[in-house]
Amino acid sequence: MLNYLWAGMILAGIIFGAFNGKMPDITNAALDSSKEAVTLCITMIGVMSFWTGIMEIASEAGIITLASKKMRPLIHFLFPNIPQEHRANEHITTNFIANFLGLGWAATPAGLRAMEELEKLEEERRKGRAPGQIRKKGVASNEMCTFLILNISSLQLISVNVIAYRSQYGSVNPAAVVGAGIIATAVSTVAAAVFCKWMDRKNKY
Repeated sequence: MLNYLWAGMILAGIIFGAFNGKMPDITNAALDSSKEAVTLCITMIGVMSFWTGIMEIASEAGIITLASKKMRPLIHFLFPNIPQEHRANEHITTNFIANFLGLGWAATPAGLRAMEELEKLEEERRKGRAPGQIRKKGVASNEMCTFLILNISSLQLISVNVIAYRSQYGSVNPAAVVGAGIIATAVSTVAAAVFCKWMDRKNKY
């Protein structure tokens, strides 16, 4: 659907430019944007490599495991039906920490592994349920939905992506958005947590 949307917008722009004699401007804009996209990608690859490496070092040094233990009460509050020693907890914690630091690319692998572990947990639950209580295969569990919503709305203490973009485009103070980012993502995270808890309570009754 998005492919059709973007294609339609591009086509509409080209047609509009053709009827208004702006085709040279469209051609120049396309070439300049391509060059700018490559430059931006090179900048972001450097930032991504650095912070992803930091996350790997933290994981190998046991910092992620320690943080997982410290965050266990929070994780248990958000996901009360996940056993405390289940592997999904560590991956969820890693994902949350990466999102806290604004590292969406570093959070993605941990998020995928967390989803895999949650699916395994759901498979184990299926074996012990009565036929009428079995969730259809391929349907996300409550924990999966909660994790996805919190992942999307995640609190960000350092908006690394936005700071890198602002630096690339010549901002005088690239980190000026940190305060606003913390407030905005804190509100979205609280709203997401309240919504998930409300839906869990609703499903129980």
